Amino acid sequence: MSVISLRGRVAGIFLGLLCAMGAQAQYDFNPSQTSKSQGASDQRTRAKIHTELAALYFQAGNPAVALEELRIALSADSSYYQALGIRGLVHASLREYAKADDDFRRALDMAPNDPEVNNNYGWYLCDTGKERQSIAYFLNALKHPLYETPDRAYTNAGTCALKAGDLDGAQNYLLKALSMARDPAMPARLQLAKLFFQRGNFDESRVYLTEALRMMEPPTADALWLGLRLERRQGNRDAEAGYASQLRSRYPASAEYQEFLKGNFE
Repeated sequence: MSVISLRGRVAGIFLGLLCAMGAQAQYDFNPSQTSKSQGASDQRTRAKIHTELAALYFQAGNPAVALEELRIALSADSSYYQALGIRGLVHASLREYAKADDDFRRALDMAPNDPEVNNNYGWYLCDTGKERQSIAYFLNALKHPLYETPDRAYTNAGTCALKAGDLDGAQNYLLKALSMARDPAMPARLQLAKLFFQRGNFDESRVYLTEALRMMEPPTADALWLGLRLERRQGNRDAEAGYASQLRSRYPASAEYQEFLKGNFE
C-alpha cells in the first residue's frame, strides 16, 4: 500500500471520527440522550476506528504504531475481538508467537464462528508449521453464510494443504477458490502452478504460472524460481536463463536465489 493511499484512508477515517464526534456533541445538549448504552456504543466506535487504523499501519509496514492503535482500541472496548485478531497478526509478523497465539485464542473464545478470525488464525497456524491443523479453521470460516471472501479461505486452505503434502485436497480447494473468486485470483493460480509442477504436469503448471505472472508487478521470487525450475525440467535453456537473470537482479538475497546458487532445483 502506498503512503499516499494510506494517508487518504487515514484522513477518511478521521473525518468519520470527527463527524461522529459532532453528532455526539449534539446529543450532549440533550440530557435525555445520555445513557449507558450510548456510552457503550461510543466506546465500540472508538475501538473500531483505532482497529481500522492499526490495520492500515500494519499493511504499511509500521507494526509499532499498529500495536499502539490496538492498545487504544482495546482500552476503549476490551471485548472488541476484531482488535485481538489484528493484534495476533501483528505479533506473528514480529515472531512473538506466544502473544499471537494468546490473542487469537481470546478472539476465538469471544467469536468462535467469526470467519475472519478463523481464517487469520488458520493462516497463523499454517505459517508456524501446523499446516494440517490450519485446515479446520479455514473450513470453519467457510461455514459462515455471509462471509464475503470465501475464495480467500479456499486459497489459504489449498496453500496449506499443499505445504502439508495433500495434493488432492490442495487441488480441490484451489479450484474452488478460482470458481468463486470475484477478482483474477493470482495467489490461487500460483499455488496451482506449484501443485501441477509437483505432480509432474508441466504443461498445466506453465499455464497457471503464465496467468499468475501476468498479474504480478513485479514477479515474486518464488514465482521466478518456479518458472526457472519448470523450464529447466523441460530443457528450455533460454527461458531458464531468463528467469535466472530476473531472480539474480531482483532478489539476490532471497532463499530462492541461494537455492539456485547451490544447484538445488528440486
